Amino acid sequence: MKLQPPLSNRLILFSVTLCLLLTACHPESEQNNATAGPTTYFPIRIGAQLAHLQLALNDAERSKGLMFRNQLKSHRGMLFIFERPAQRHFWMRNTRIPLDLGYFDSFGKLKEIHKLYPYDETSVASRSRQIQIVIEMNQGWYSQQGVLTGAQIDLQALSQAIRSRGFDPSDFQL
Repeated sequence: MKLQPPLSNRLILFSVTLCLLLTACHPESEQNNATAGPTTYFPIRIGAQLAHLQLALNDAERSKGLMFRNQLKSHRGMLFIFERPAQRHFWMRNTRIPLDLGYFDSFGKLKEIHKLYPYDETSVASRSRQIQIVIEMNQGWYSQQGVLTGAQIDLQALSQAIRSRGFDPSDFQL
């Protein structure tokens, strides 16, 4: 004859198990623990203007960039961040969208703006050797929004976006 635990113990065990299952499956729990991906757009200010930026945080993401896209919605772009400042070179291999390229130093200050043209593989080098952040936006965005050299990126919002992607901002000297 097999003995069963008292009914009260079985109810407690059932209740605890049910609570754990419900907590594990609750959508808010999933959202709070979820990490954003490379296609997530983050709101980050450049000067007084709000841009919605995807982050390219590693070599694979930086190499792909905005290749093969047919369009880029208004106020959207891609932010490339590197582990340390250096002279940077960008080109438009397999990129169909005319872009503006903003070169920023490690303090988040806009140093240079360059125009990039679809499929042009001519390297556009930064004049500065202190570039750590590069932002590509639709061509004309910087001038249309009044974002001039000297404009500052919101580094606090950028750090939070990097954390949301599951990376450590200190890896990028932030």
